[in-house]
Amino acid sequence: MLEAVKVALDPSPTQQRMLQSHAGGARFAFNACLAHVKACIEQNVKPPWSFYDLRRWWNANKNLLAVNTDTGEVWWPQNSKEAYSSGIEALAKGLANYSGSKRGVRRGRRVGFPKFKSKNKSVASFAYTTGSFGLIPGDPKALRLPKIGRVHCFENAAARVGEGRVLRITISYRQGRWWASLCVQRETPSPAKSANLGPVGVDLGVHHLAVLSTGEMIENPRPLKNSLTRLKRAQKSLSRKTKGSTRHKQAKARLSKVHARVTHQRTDCLHKLTTRLASTHRTVCIEDLNVAGMGRNHHLAQAIYDASFGQLRHQLEYKTQKFNTQLRTIDRFYPSSKQCSGCGAVKTKLSLATRAYHCQACGLVIDRDLNAAINILVAGSATETINAHRGDIRPKTTKRLRADSNEMRTKQPAQTGIRLGADLGNEAIQTKTN
Repeated sequence: MLEAVKVALDPSPTQQRMLQSHAGGARFAFNACLAHVKACIEQNVKPPWSFYDLRRWWNANKNLLAVNTDTGEVWWPQNSKEAYSSGIEALAKGLANYSGSKRGVRRGRRVGFPKFKSKNKSVASFAYTTGSFGLIPGDPKALRLPKIGRVHCFENAAARVGEGRVLRITISYRQGRWWASLCVQRETPSPAKSANLGPVGVDLGVHHLAVLSTGEMIENPRPLKNSLTRLKRAQKSLSRKTKGSTRHKQAKARLSKVHARVTHQRTDCLHKLTTRLASTHRTVCIEDLNVAGMGRNHHLAQAIYDASFGQLRHQLEYKTQKFNTQLRTIDRFYPSSKQCSGCGAVKTKLSLATRAYHCQACGLVIDRDLNAAINILVAGSATETINAHRGDIRPKTTKRLRADSNEMRTKQPAQTGIRLGADLGNEAIQTKTN
């Protein structure tokens, strides 16, 4: 089993310059190999763009490319060879994604041809896959990086890794700080002890981040909205500085710290919520929300993306596997908000401004989000039907529709996961929940 462990680094000023040099070397190798590929295409020559072909070309030409134009000195030995290999690996992966997307064998959105990386706009990063790198015995708060040496960490990296084996370390500079992402190989753990609480339905929203079928309401921290004033001040200060000046770099770093604070607040809230749900409930039922479609509502787009529904679902997917629990996804067209959790009657219209659900059939008055959470729980507890993960989630129709372009490009769509609640009637909704 592979697991990612991300730790913050605390390099010295000299080490910061060396890390920046390694990241620059990776970017240089990326751009040099990309220029070679484009030159072959312009000459109507089939370019060999696999990782091994590109690395072979780089090794044959690096003494001519990585040269100081002023002194004529070859500078590539200053950095670890792994830095250049990681840049070439990134290009090979981008070319493979472009080729697969063009031929229709790659799922997801279309991927364009790779572009040259800019020093000022691209993320500074490189990786180690071979050599003497990783943890240092007897020094839990440090990592060994070839050509750089011992780099101090802000936390106990050895405790985070445990008895796992470090296969790869990716170094990146984000939000004003250097980070190390460790790919750790662990033995497949025995299934965790099953949760002692029953199934729970979760309705995600903007007013409350999540409302559980048990009646609990999780407040939405709204990290971006609460930091808009700080962001505006930092952005205004940055706009007044001359680009490329020292004060411009300082103002940009202050802006990055504000963005980092927003990200950390959001991530912390989501991790605490998803861990509690996955570890305490045997089954977690959520809706298959179309976040991209919801974001087209310009009045709610900022609040929807601030809540980060997609990240919440992603965390639930791998945490339910970790804690040996189950995640059930309800069809996005299932009317969880419009349907009465008491009698099953369905309203034709229900505006977002209506916070309480009033059933005209049975007289039930309940919070609309709680009503939806109960319906999601009932739908998730019903018999499993067809597959929803990457499956067809459109409502049934008798018309012959033109095939979607993404489906035409996909030869063998995967059929994994479960889809629930697509064809439930009132009989299933009338099931009582405790």
